[in-house]
Amino acid sequence: MNKKWKNNGLKAWLYLLPAILFLGAFMVYPLIDVFIYSFEEGYNSASQTYWGVGSYNYSYVLHDPYFLQAVKNTFILVIITVPLSTGIALLISTGLCSIRPLRNLFQTIYFLPYVTNTLAVGLVFMVLFKKTAYSDGFINLILSWFGGKPVDFIDGPYWAKMFVLCVYTIWVVMPFKILILTSALSSVNQEYYNAARVDGTSRFRIFMRITLPMISPMIFYLIITGFIGAFKAYSDVVALFGTNLNAAEMNTIVGYVYDMLYGDSGGYPSYASAAAILLFAIVLTITCINLLISKKKVHY
Repeated sequence: MNKKWKNNGLKAWLYLLPAILFLGAFMVYPLIDVFIYSFEEGYNSASQTYWGVGSYNYSYVLHDPYFLQAVKNTFILVIITVPLSTGIALLISTGLCSIRPLRNLFQTIYFLPYVTNTLAVGLVFMVLFKKTAYSDGFINLILSWFGGKPVDFIDGPYWAKMFVLCVYTIWVVMPFKILILTSALSSVNQEYYNAARVDGTSRFRIFMRITLPMISPMIFYLIITGFIGAFKAYSDVVALFGTNLNAAEMNTIVGYVYDMLYGDSGGYPSYASAAAILLFAIVLTITCINLLISKKKVHY
């Protein structure tokens, strides 16, 4: 019996070996390497030399106004887009599950932005919001119908640019959430609903007491992945505001890391590593907080 268990254990480790090697080579080792770089002061990637070891890189990054602006932008994006996109996706998914005619057509329409290239969607949003020498943009045209004044959403005030970024992010991430929530709602056992209707329970109470608890694991999954995805935002911002995000005051933490490596401020891998470790710490902390909350709120 023990020999059989040993053979099964050996087979299991052999099956896991490719995944372990892949994760070790492309995730664990780079993370350790970045952590080491973050403490090497004055690191030169060409000569592979540095002049000291300490916390100066972290001090520099935490006092850099560009990094502080990137943190502010990222947190605003996370706080606004994750709850809104999840809530809107839940409402749309509930509506899709309650209709039968053309359900598949509506599901396909809502899923289209997810399979569309991010930069292509960004160009469409630029056409909608950007003021040019020939036009104020489609959104400004709609505002003028209601007596509003034109706003330069792409090159104008900070609040306008952040509004466009939040709308764009919600538009991009919502199809995936609709797909997941629609599947979750369809898998709820109908016997619970039938029993509640026999007791004369209202639709709102059914939704709050049956539907939400039954799909809470999927909602929690979408919230966690939504937080992580929003903290990694970069290509969306570039698609809207170009590559000079510091000048536009619209950089994100990932964008700051990229700029420190390859952008106009490039050539500082130690600063980039310190910023990357700070991002990792922020995401890890928020994920742990969500995990603690889920123990009380999520029903498995």
